[in-house]
Amino acid sequence: MHSIADLKKGEKAIIKDVSANNIPIKLLEMGCLPGNEVEVIQLAPLLGPMYININGSHLAIRKETAKLIIIDKLINNE
Repeated sequence: MHSIADLKKGEKAIIKDVSANNIPIKLLEMGCLPGNEVEVIQLAPLLGPMYININGSHLAIRKETAKLIIIDKLINNE
């Protein structure tokens, strides 16, 4: 099972499941829901946040939070 935290810069995936009890409601409101596409835009150094794009919304989330968002499959970047 993989999470957003496993993605590298430029990789895309489809969100499979979200641990709604453990992530901020704001992420859910901004589209962090099953079935939506996520793309990693930038990774901050020294275990800093991940900058992601979900349905056109650019978000910065901590790695600990990213580990709670399960992805279904990687999307071919071609």
